[in-house]
Amino acid sequence: MAAQLAVLAAAGTEGGGAALDQVLGMSIATGIITAGLLWIGYLHRQRRITWLKDLADKAGRKMNRPGWVALPTLLFISTIICAMFGFIWDVSLHIGKGRDAGPLANPAHYFILVGLFLLFIAGSLSIILPYDKPGPAAIKITKTWYAPVGGILMAGCGLYALIGFPLDDIWHRIFGQDVTLWGPTHLMLIGGAGLSLVATLLLEREGDIAMGADAPPARNKVLPYLAFGGLVIGMSVFPVEYDFGVEQFRLVLQPMMIAAAGALAMVAARLVLGRGAAIAAALLSVALRGGVALLVGPVLGGPISWFPLYLGAAVVVELLALTPLIERHIAFGAVAGLLVGTVGLWLESFWIAGVYHYPWPTGMWPEALAMAVPVAVFMGICGAMIAMVLTGTRLPRPAVAVTAVVLTVLSIAGAVANGLHITVPEHASASFTLTELPSEPGQRMVSADVHLDPRDLVGADPEWVTILSWQGGLAHDRGLVIDTLNRVGPGQYRSTRPIPVWGSWKTLLRVQDGRTMAGVPIYLPDDPGIGAKGVAAESTFTRDFVPEITILQRERNFNHPSWLFSVAGLVVLCCTLALIAALTWGAGRINRGDAIAAQLRAPEPGVLPRT
Repeated sequence: MAAQLAVLAAAGTEGGGAALDQVLGMSIATGIITAGLLWIGYLHRQRRITWLKDLADKAGRKMNRPGWVALPTLLFISTIICAMFGFIWDVSLHIGKGRDAGPLANPAHYFILVGLFLLFIAGSLSIILPYDKPGPAAIKITKTWYAPVGGILMAGCGLYALIGFPLDDIWHRIFGQDVTLWGPTHLMLIGGAGLSLVATLLLEREGDIAMGADAPPARNKVLPYLAFGGLVIGMSVFPVEYDFGVEQFRLVLQPMMIAAAGALAMVAARLVLGRGAAIAAALLSVALRGGVALLVGPVLGGPISWFPLYLGAAVVVELLALTPLIERHIAFGAVAGLLVGTVGLWLESFWIAGVYHYPWPTGMWPEALAMAVPVAVFMGICGAMIAMVLTGTRLPRPAVAVTAVVLTVLSIAGAVANGLHITVPEHASASFTLTELPSEPGQRMVSADVHLDPRDLVGADPEWVTILSWQGGLAHDRGLVIDTLNRVGPGQYRSTRPIPVWGSWKTLLRVQDGRTMAGVPIYLPDDPGIGAKGVAAESTFTRDFVPEITILQRERNFNHPSWLFSVAGLVVLCCTLALIAALTWGAGRINRGDAIAAQLRAPEPGVLPRT
């Protein structure tokens, strides 16, 4: 068995791992940089250099924060923007061009690598900078060295994301390239970066606790608002495939993810920053995400992406905050989550219907609400508990708080498991008649008439019946064409725009109606790099429906032990749960430290003399 796994891991096809020279080059560069940073950290801890402390103190004076908070925070801001840009660009390149030849062959990877590495450095800086104990919640490393909890968590999030890169290469060598955002190792990359926003907010709170009475009564609130705008983005990176219109999973998952992100971020923002903060956080996230989308799409020529506005969620949270419920944080979070998962989603659906390729059909709403509402309620509670930590409000007893987090994780797991449940119809096929359209030399564009068998395969209100053409090269329609077919009769559909069936384009019919989700290849090019034969787009043909994954992820390797994929996925899941547990523990520790600091700051009551 070990020999079998070794052969799989060493696979060197184009759809497998990176070339060994790239792996070796990255390993050497990472080793050199890491050694240099460790040496600087050692010199600082031994007080043999002063420039690092001077730089941190200067940043601290500018931001009215301890240096071990200010300098890592400034680095983090540039880090997360860099990583977000690289991430969105990377997704667009995979959609418009296809797979890459390794981590150094994709320009977007440089931004992701730099961003995640700087994220880890920012957390590490917070750990090594303080000479004195940075507050009551600090973790003892040596006899005289204490590190802030938020810094440790930030470094942990960065390390978790960075580990995703080498694990992703190993994953590709064993299972082939999974050209989807929701690959397990891909989720490590974006999950670590997204959750780092929570760690950063916790670090900020530790800084306030450490300053005590020296903390200024008022600060420039641009950075706090920016932090919560970043939290909105960090919690909304998971449905990015939906933003491009190339989601490889059921549409019902999208409203659940939007409700989850909106409930957590908006509740926390409103409770921490006060009136109007939820709307401000939503608008800042729109500005940041919009700037990146503009740069990746119109400027760099990638596919156009849209994104949720979260303004519906922000409005309902702000309106609820006008009631007395605002004084009861947990109840406020739960009710706010309920409103975000219902009214907020309804308001967001108008934006989705206006700009997205796939609006939410009426028939999907019962299942969508059944998934979104419990997740949003528990995420709203978690948002309220984050706000309690950040404002110095005592959390519920540990058993209650931990139970809330566990129920949140379980509700998300249940919703995701339900959303991933699909069926591929047996003995179902589609017949095509392709009509030639005027085309440029060397290109072939067609229109398509499609007949489904059986004719009642798709109901009257499906999630989608589309023809998708992607990975055609960024010079041609940005490498992406999505055509929502026009229904002309029972089981009969017609294309509404020219369909490319030439070159590197991959063109297929996609059908999703409830749990039914399947595809039919129309045109696939020969791909000798992965040993895949092409599928010709003949004038007339009939083909069976197959699982979409076999078309969209042609690079996937299914020649591995059946248990191996499950075990690998379980390992990634356990690592993710460990990170969530660490953030939960860290938040609780800071909250307890805040209570201790408050008691120490409280003046002793005067003693009246006896009469």
